[in-house]
Amino acid sequence: MTLLWIAFAVLLLPALWLLVAPLRRARAVHDAQRDHEINDRTAEQNVAIFQRRLASLEAALERGDIDQARFEEDRLELERGLLEDTEGLKRAPLKASASGRLAVPIVMVLVVAASVLWYQREGAEGDLTLLALQEEVQNHPDGSIEMLIERLEEQAVRQPGNPNVWSSLFPLYRDMGQGREAIHALERLIELEGRHPSLLGQLAQVEFFVADRQLTPRVQALVDETLERDSSQPTVLGVLGIEAFDRSDYEGAIDYWRRAIAGMSDASSGQALREGIRVAQERLGVEPEAREPTMGEAQGNGIRVRVSLDQALNGRLGEEATVFVVARDMEGELPPLAVARFPVGELPTEVVLDERHAMSPEASLAQVREARLMVRVSASGDAAPQAGDLFGDREGVPVGATDGEPVEVVVDRVFD
Repeated sequence: MTLLWIAFAVLLLPALWLLVAPLRRARAVHDAQRDHEINDRTAEQNVAIFQRRLASLEAALERGDIDQARFEEDRLELERGLLEDTEGLKRAPLKASASGRLAVPIVMVLVVAASVLWYQREGAEGDLTLLALQEEVQNHPDGSIEMLIERLEEQAVRQPGNPNVWSSLFPLYRDMGQGREAIHALERLIELEGRHPSLLGQLAQVEFFVADRQLTPRVQALVDETLERDSSQPTVLGVLGIEAFDRSDYEGAIDYWRRAIAGMSDASSGQALREGIRVAQERLGVEPEAREPTMGEAQGNGIRVRVSLDQALNGRLGEEATVFVVARDMEGELPPLAVARFPVGELPTEVVLDERHAMSPEASLAQVREARLMVRVSASGDAAPQAGDLFGDREGVPVGATDGEPVEVVVDRVFD
């Protein structure tokens, strides 16, 4: 942090020098202006010109070239012109070269103060403080999660408007079993960042567990809002699966968990849900699968897709962007038949769309012979398309065995 402020000071030095530099030339400029005013003969020249023109007018009057009325009119015009020229030559008294020097240090102080205040308001000082704090706790001989939480709580008091403070506190509270504190941290984060489906889903999850795995009116309201914004939000689908499992609705739990897995990019969470599906199948008396098929393996007929990104669009979106691979019926009358989601960093990759990726029992790839594939890369991670997303599609893709050559879909366009 000290090095950062030293760097700011070094950057401010040229600006301060530009303020000081004119003072060094002030004496010379003052003397040059004084000499110019002393030696200025403009007023004398204007008077001489006036006298010559007046003499010409008088001579013309004597010769009878002009009458008295014309003479008076022209003389008045000459006098008016002389007055205007003389008025324009009036100068304010020349001030001393040292006058105004006090304003320079005042402006310098204001420049430095404004720069510091602007950085504290708009800069990333708070985030740098968080990084330094986390590094300090990690390197501390007695460093612990409790110490990190205590330091972050101090930062929450100092910079309550920094969303990174609350996003750092929330998972620590959650993992330490401090549900109420985790809820408060998430609510503050939502106030600062907005009601994004991922944040609402996590809040619904924490509220659900704090309420002893009950769908209270508060939890239900959060679930409904999240699904309204993103019908495939995996955290909420996982919560609904747990609630269904607790009610012995094992088929419902399996359905929710399969849909959650289809939208998950976290392998460990997906594995936990697969284990839950296996247990639910045992409770149903169904022979559980030895393991759930991975993304590259098929479950029934489906479509094997190879997704790649056009070279011209490389680097357009960051590594945190999310890829959605969606299969729909050709007529567009049914809900999405299958949806897979993964990070853009995995491109190019192959994915098998099959029954695991169905969004509901009423719509799956088993119902159609051909499908339309749409691939979208979302910077925000939201399921709803937004301007700036990248996309590609493929029409008339046959649904069937998935052991053949994959269907190529190239993401090569930008959504307006």
